[in-house]
Amino acid sequence: METVLIAIHLVIVLALAGVVLLQRSEGGGLGMGSSPSSFMTGRGQANLLSRTTAMLGAAFFVTSLTLGVMAARNAPQRAPVGVDAPAPPTLPGQTAPAPGTPNVLDQLRNMQGGTAPKQ
Repeated sequence: METVLIAIHLVIVLALAGVVLLQRSEGGGLGMGSSPSSFMTGRGQANLLSRTTAMLGAAFFVTSLTLGVMAARNAPQRAPVGVDAPAPPTLPGQTAPAPGTPNVLDQLRNMQGGTAPKQ
């Protein structure tokens, strides 16, 4: 199903690029670069291309959202960072600190005059 949706998405992307390239330029932003005689000509063609662009844009949006939802559902479930995180690995010759010893954050709090949280 995902492969079919990706293929449809690709066809929509190519069609959208083609329709955008077919549209007549009206001089870009602020109307710069266009002659007054070419302004607002061929409105019937512009309406058709504008509607086609809007429909293809909406289809692109829908297929993108659908692909995103499908990818999220198929992704493996992971715990948020810091929740039930495994202990960091120790290097050879290094020992893990005893459970009651303060860690670096506790030592910094003590140096700043704060109190360490009770464990």
